[in-house]
Parts: sequence; structure tokens; C-alpha cells
Amino acid sequence: MNLNTLLIQSVAILGGLGLAVGVMLIVASRKFKVETNPLVDEIMSILPGANCGACGYAGCSDFAQRVVDDDAPIDGCPVGGFDVAKQIGGLMGQELTEGEREYPFVLCNGGVNCIDRFEYVGMEDCKAVMMLSDGEKGCNFGCMGRGTCVRACPFGAISIGEDKLPHINKNICTSCGLCISACPNGILVFAKESERVYIKCRSHDKGKDVKAACTVGCIACKICEKNCPVQAITVTDFLAEIDQSKCTACGICVEKCPQHTIELRGVP
Repeated sequence: MNLNTLLIQSVAILGGLGLAVGVMLIVASRKFKVETNPLVDEIMSILPGANCGACGYAGCSDFAQRVVDDDAPIDGCPVGGFDVAKQIGGLMGQELTEGEREYPFVLCNGGVNCIDRFEYVGMEDCKAVMMLSDGEKGCNFGCMGRGTCVRACPFGAISIGEDKLPHINKNICTSCGLCISACPNGILVFAKESERVYIKCRSHDKGKDVKAACTVGCIACKICEKNCPVQAITVTDFLAEIDQSKCTACGICVEKCPQHTIELRGVP
């Protein structure tokens, strides 16, 4: 047998094996094919496809399957918002009423107003900073300003300003909540646009300690509590809190606060 004949036979054998394996794979794929609900594909075509996991599931396909299985709400995609939820509701035979939009809000005004206890050199990450004696800031409850929330946002809606605090771009923000989950100090919370008055402090330290660390922190003086005409403010554990269901945004607490800790949103 010459070399050419041997080569032709080898190629024929390999080609035959390849053909046989291909036929077997086709048969197996048809036999073991998992049928999917066409609704899943329709919902997938509606979803924005960010695969950010903000819905709490592995990705858009997982969320779509959960919706069909009635394990996830039709408005569970914060990136798509009301428009996407309404379209999904149409497919699922459910009506949806648009609610008030919520955005992340920064409950701290420390930043440059708060002293640094030491000079930190290391990874630019709030969690990493807090591993060193609860952080470099004089207030252990405040924002570390190292941008963990910035990197957690898949849409580039957060930046750290010159005041060393996070700033939310509402034109880009999808209210996915990933920045809120990433913040190790719970500085970021969801806030409705109608909720206009906020205590921009999270410290539970005594007034003397707060003043030593931050020029704008709550010192639990109770002036806001005493002057609120609708009893919407209470001071608990050295920190003022606002009951948004009672607050009328009259602004009296903002004017009376000696530390300028309370903010009335929407006022320049």
C-alpha cells in the first residue's frame, strides 16, 4: 500500500467518524431538548438585557423564567422601570399602576466637613478603609468617600465630588439599588421625590464627640424635635429621625438646626 492510498483511507475514516459524531449530536440534541415556555423568550425580548442582577436573580433570562413561574414580580426589573414592567404585565395578563420613582439618597454631609484621623494609603475601597480602625474619618458612621458605590453602579450614575461625597445623576440612574447594597456604612438609601426633608447624618455618637469630628453632624440637641409643628421628628439613640408620613416640608427644622444637618431638598 503506497503513501497516497494510506492517506486517502485515513482521511475517509476520519471523515466518517466526524459524520457519525455529528449525526449522534443532532439526534441527542433533539431527544434531550428542553422545551421552554415561549413567554420566557417574549419577556427576554422586552427586558433591557443589562444582566446586572439588580432584580435579585442571576440575569435577565433567569428573571424572565421566574416571572413566568410566578416567582418574581412583573415590575422586578429596576433598569427597565415602569415601561418594561407594563409590557411584561400585558403578556402576563396583569395590570400595573405606576408608582412614585425612588432614587438613592446620601444620608451624610460629612466628607470634607469631617476630620481625618489618619492618612490612609491603600486600596481605594470603603470596605478596605474600614478594616483599619473603622476607617480614617473622625466619624465611624459617615461616608468614607472611597468610591465603592461608584464601582458598584453598572451605569456610571455615581461620582465622588470635591466634597468627597457620592453624587447621583438621576438622568442616568436606574434605581437598581446596587450602590445601596455595596455601601458598607448604609449611607445610601432609597428616597422618594416627595420626601423632601432628610437628616443628613448617621452618627449615634454623643453630641460632644460628633462636634469634635464633624462640623455638620447631628448632636441630638432636640431643637428640631421641639420645633416641629407636626411631631414628625424624634431623637433616638443620639440621632434625629424624620417620619416621612407626617412631615409637611415646612422647613422649620432646617432653619432651627444649629449644625445645619437637616436638608430641605429642592431648595437652592
